Amino acid sequence: MSSTSLDSSSEVSPIVPPLSVTPMEVPARPRREYKLPTTPVVTIKATKSWLPLNLHQLWTSRELLYFLMWRDIKVRYKQTLLGALWAILQPLVMMIIFAFFFGKLARMPTQGIPGPLFYYAGISLWTFFSNSVMNGANSLFGNTNLITKIYFPRLLIPSAAVGAGVVDWAIAWLLFIPLLAYYGIGLTWKIILILPLSILVTALALGAGILFSALNVKYRDVRYVLPFLLQAWMFISPIIYDSSIIPPEWRRIFLLNPMSGIVNTYRAALFGQWINWWAIGLAAVFTLFLLSASAYAFRRMEKSFAELI
Repeated sequence: MSSTSLDSSSEVSPIVPPLSVTPMEVPARPRREYKLPTTPVVTIKATKSWLPLNLHQLWTSRELLYFLMWRDIKVRYKQTLLGALWAILQPLVMMIIFAFFFGKLARMPTQGIPGPLFYYAGISLWTFFSNSVMNGANSLFGNTNLITKIYFPRLLIPSAAVGAGVVDWAIAWLLFIPLLAYYGIGLTWKIILILPLSILVTALALGAGILFSALNVKYRDVRYVLPFLLQAWMFISPIIYDSSIIPPEWRRIFLLNPMSGIVNTYRAALFGQWINWWAIGLAAVFTLFLLSASAYAFRRMEKSFAELI
């Protein structure tokens, strides 16, 4: 009885069929087609090597070296009245000053070479060397935007600065032709040594420029110390005097300076004098060592240039 009343009083909820959901049609997105790059992709990998230079990388970047070198030349003489003539005027004015004070007044020996030729040969060579070292040492700071934004062999920057100095030196050489003709100086077979000597002094300037450019990024005092070092280096080199005034007991120490052998051989090749092959050989060995050590130090330090510069 109770069960019947319970069943009759209870309400049975109807069974609701599940709602049918019609799936929405999502329009298909157009497929993107990605094209492969047509330009070569450069993959930068950190490599460990005992070699001081990556010659293959430098060779593949030679066009950039030419661009940086010509850019430095154009910027140097931009908006100047005399332009490239400054490459001749600077050693010419110094030649006149030295020829008057050291030649006419002090009467320092020049080994039978006319005074203006003697001084111009030394000054033009030293002007190229010192300017190349200074420009190479400061080159990284002058290219901050390139270093911090794109990748390329950083060694190209000081190399371009030294290469631009070679052009100035070649322009300064144009004055030698009328000077030699005026003083009646004939050339000998030793003149062929000018080319290897030019390569040697360029390599020496490049080695010093690379070393000081790397040190200049880490130690900012280099930019203040370097001019004094170059000035002292000039006075211990036979630029404004002949090596014959050096006492015999000091000459071996004097020739340990690579610029002594280079300058003496440079004058000897120009004016057909005796050549000290031992001195120029020692200068070549020192230059090779400096260039290799500088390139190795530069390669070890260049990974931090973008952070320190």
